[in-house]
Amino acid sequence: MNILHIDSGILGEHSVSRQLTAAIVAGIKAERPEDAIVYRDLAANPLAHLNGAQLMAGSANPEGLDAALVSDLEAARLSLEDFLAADVVVIGAPMYNFTVPSQLKAWLDRILVAGRTFRYTESGVEGLAKGKKVIVASTRGGHYSGASPISAWDHQETYLQTVFGFIGITDIEIVRAEGLAISPDSKEAAIRDAQAAIAGRRHFDIAA
Repeated sequence: MNILHIDSGILGEHSVSRQLTAAIVAGIKAERPEDAIVYRDLAANPLAHLNGAQLMAGSANPEGLDAALVSDLEAARLSLEDFLAADVVVIGAPMYNFTVPSQLKAWLDRILVAGRTFRYTESGVEGLAKGKKVIVASTRGGHYSGASPISAWDHQETYLQTVFGFIGITDIEIVRAEGLAISPDSKEAAIRDAQAAIAGRRHFDIAA
């Protein structure tokens, strides 16, 4: 089993999402020590944001391209190959200004590729990344889940569920720590509850 571990929080050791993804992966590894893990830190090693030159050059002869563009295309290719090879993807996704970090969006732009992870057909879009499991460590400063009056402002978890559903992934689990910015006590309780949820889910029902 191949596990892809993605972090995108920009706060380093102060990032709660990083704490949670580390706990999730450690729990899986404890249950399944034979599993291979690939780790990508999108904050420390960010992908270039998608631009027209990259999009147009995707099928071009690399010999005629600028060196920086070739490097960007190679990073994009490796990101896609990491994702395609993974059976389980663990993603740290803090909410920044109601959505995901731009570093994570840049990565998503590299894995949503027509002909590789989805295709258009006469009957609609077909996801080509079926069979994978995605576990999201979601962290937010406020409360957006359940009956929250600001639940409609959540373009983080809802966006990720839409994106992965679009490419055929329906097995998505979310470990959530929210209310982190309300008070020190609220933050401590949210982290404690999230860690307890991780411990209780063992290896998240990952198939052998």
